Amino acid sequence: MTTAVSEKGQVTIPKRLRDQLGLRAGTELTFAAVGGKLVGSKAEDTADVFKKWRGRARLPAGMSVDTYLAKSRDGDRR
Repeated sequence: MTTAVSEKGQVTIPKRLRDQLGLRAGTELTFAAVGGKLVGSKAEDTADVFKKWRGRARLPAGMSVDTYLAKSRDGDRR
């Protein structure tokens, strides 16, 4: 696979490689020159480990947080 560098110095990573490597919008990459080649890799994630999961949970339809917690706690006692 090849791609060209734009006038602004930008390159497009082919979709197949983005999918294979799990690169999504906002993924940070680091670049280095190694042996005359450009090497890119995902930046190490030093952010809050819970950040990517925050807001992902869904409550059953029509149930408040308090109701859900009460039901889940009642289920633990049985």
